[in-house]
Amino acid sequence: MKKNSTSPKSQTDFARLDRMKDEDIDYSDAPEITPEMFAKAIVRRGLKPRVKKQITLRVDDDVLAWFKKQGSGYQTKINLLLRAYMNEHVR
Repeated sequence: MKKNSTSPKSQTDFARLDRMKDEDIDYSDAPEITPEMFAKAIVRRGLKPRVKKQITLRVDDDVLAWFKKQGSGYQTKINLLLRAYMNEHVR
């Protein structure tokens, strides 16, 4: 069993954070958010979280290879395509 590496007691100085103004925050190590990033964003505020089920799904090896070549997140892309297909056929 893996030991929990975090302490149950926070060491954050919340009083100092409360006194900070927006201009005091150092964003130098955070990447700039581009319009392309916003275009790919999904807003789910107020919606119930979706529960995903783990299944075994058999697909052709060339189809799987093509999705894997797209990079990380290929399973999410497959799920999005299946959802789009489902939504078209529900109408």
